[in-house]
Amino acid sequence: MNLKDKIAAFDPNGMSYPNGNIYGLPFRTNEANLVILPVPWEVTVSYQAGTAAAPEAILEASCQVDLFDPFVKDAWKLGIAMKELDLEILSKCNQWRQKAEYYLGQLGTGTDADENPALQAIRSDLNQACHENNLWVKNESLALLNQNKIVAVLGGDHSTPFGLMQALAEKYPAFGILQIDAHADLREAYEGFVYSHASIMFNAIRIPQITQLVQVGIRDYCEAELNLIQTDKRITTFFDRDLKHQQYEGTSWATICDKIVDTLPELVYLSFDIDGLDPKLCPNTGTPVPGGLELEQSIYLIEKLVYSGRTIIGFDLSEVAPGKDEWDANVGARLLYRLANMCLVSNR
Repeated sequence: MNLKDKIAAFDPNGMSYPNGNIYGLPFRTNEANLVILPVPWEVTVSYQAGTAAAPEAILEASCQVDLFDPFVKDAWKLGIAMKELDLEILSKCNQWRQKAEYYLGQLGTGTDADENPALQAIRSDLNQACHENNLWVKNESLALLNQNKIVAVLGGDHSTPFGLMQALAEKYPAFGILQIDAHADLREAYEGFVYSHASIMFNAIRIPQITQLVQVGIRDYCEAELNLIQTDKRITTFFDRDLKHQQYEGTSWATICDKIVDTLPELVYLSFDIDGLDPKLCPNTGTPVPGGLELEQSIYLIEKLVYSGRTIIGFDLSEVAPGKDEWDANVGARLLYRLANMCLVSNR
């Protein structure tokens, strides 16, 4: 059946049957305009694990998502597909995660890895494994970009989209990042891991093509990160505390969103760590932090970005850990759908 016939035969109001594609949509990856790349990787997580299970759990939860989007008419027709989960990546993650847990356990006892040759060797191996995973993500992303697909990474922890950022840097001479997150993620080689989930933005701003980093919802950070924010002119941070105080004093969220969008260039990469939301929406995420945005509040911001005429050139959703009740996957599946629709509309 050709794509036109598939769309004609698809009932967006009916039951969603698992068909191997996310949301039960009728598109194969070669037919889709936006392809989601699942990356079940969480080797460097430093608190709660579980994010490697997110792509599979979100795929399963997606069949419970109604396809009507109030922002986008006939959103389901835009063409979204998800690549098949690479079980080899998941297997490697599980293998290296065990070694990472041993390494972190030793650090937790006060052992100095720099004075311990065995720990140094483990750290070196872990950094190499993360480098190879980044390279895999980059190559997978480039292959899709060369087919004129928009690419979204579904983590895994927040280290997972670095390869996509590198791939986009080969296609676009300049772009900015809009980061929604509880954490600044500006630590240099956190816990000795060069590609730590807590170092993703530190690494990102070292990509020459990334000209601006705009952070929203930040509320958990160290002094070194604050110093970098204050000294690097490319970084603009809207701390959660300041956002809340402005609203308490009468500034509307619409006005605040306009200010945030105004700091961004024409081409924007969206990096959405789910812990940027209020933790009632993501209680099982790796490092939940009190405060944060409501779901619709964050979506309103991104709608403002789209209304401004800016183009979202790609995005990631990370740090979703399903938990035993699958609540986080439920929220993540709905958020992912809205993000994908807004990204596609911005590229029309």
